[in-house]
Amino acid sequence: MGQIEWAMWANEQALAAGLIMLTGGIVAVAGQFKGWYFAAYAIVAGVLVCLLEYPRSKRIKGSTMERCGQKYLTAVVKLFGPLTRNYYIRAVLHAALAVPAGFLLSTILGTVCLAIASGIYLLAAVRGEEWRPIEQKPRERPHMGDTIKQPPSNPPPRPPAEARRKQPPEAGGQVNPIPVEAE
Repeated sequence: MGQIEWAMWANEQALAAGLIMLTGGIVAVAGQFKGWYFAAYAIVAGVLVCLLEYPRSKRIKGSTMERCGQKYLTAVVKLFGPLTRNYYIRAVLHAALAVPAGFLLSTILGTVCLAIASGIYLLAAVRGEEWRPIEQKPRERPHMGDTIKQPPSNPPPRPPAEARRKQPPEAGGQVNPIPVEAE
């Protein structure tokens, strides 16, 4: 069995935490909770976390399933270079983003989930993992010699000549079991 890639689990946990924090912030702002400014912060932090975590990292071994539309956000995450690639920085960023949202009941679940994701990212960083973009491989064009096979050398089998000749129609014709009357 291979080693566990912790960053993959941290990515899923952080994306879910961002969505939970965003939802809790929307509920608190819409419900006009006391301390709504923490909820407004949670909305912004949730969106930031979701944008950062949406593109998956390429796995070390095996294939990686790319998320729908991930290539657009991958370009943005690649733009920031080591700030988004390094998991130590992500662990600290997620821990820092989680603290202010913890002061409101509707966002506390997102805070706990983001703190767990921060811990998993720290473990991934200690084990030497880092974010690598999933890049599309250029499609190889098939070689013409490989796709076209040799034509058959023998003709297809045919019935004997007598069977291929047209049979003469029967003199009596066909009898219709239902009587038909012309008007």
